[in-house]
Amino acid sequence: MLYLWLKAFHIIAVVCWFAGLFYLPRLFVYHASAEDAPSRERFSVMERKLYRGIMQPSMVLTLLLGAGMLYLNPAWFKQGWLHAKLTLVFLLIGYHHVCGAMLKRFARGENGRSHVFYRWFNEVPVLFLLAIVILVVIKPF
Repeated sequence: MLYLWLKAFHIIAVVCWFAGLFYLPRLFVYHASAEDAPSRERFSVMERKLYRGIMQPSMVLTLLLGAGMLYLNPAWFKQGWLHAKLTLVFLLIGYHHVCGAMLKRFARGENGRSHVFYRWFNEVPVLFLLAIVILVVIKPF
């Protein structure tokens, strides 16, 4: 029963984390296109609140709840799909922190990239989501 509760809240945390991972780069697209100071400031505030208020807590909960499920199912460590998934999660944490670094550059007014770059950057979490869900559901290894 505990496992099912951990799994339910893990899925909720993952959904919230990915919502932020999808939306923050989209805000970067708009921020990079903003031409006036009030708009740039508004985007900086929105980005900061999203990152600190939703993305960070969701990422931490995702990791803690996932660790709890692994604790209850240590046999999964012998399965290749889990190793592939954890590698992708590790890389996704890196993407998350790259977003945080970009957020700080925008806040300092030091963005040097166009909105086109951020449109492409915005697609990266989709690839992670596809791969992770397929690994968890199909367990191909």
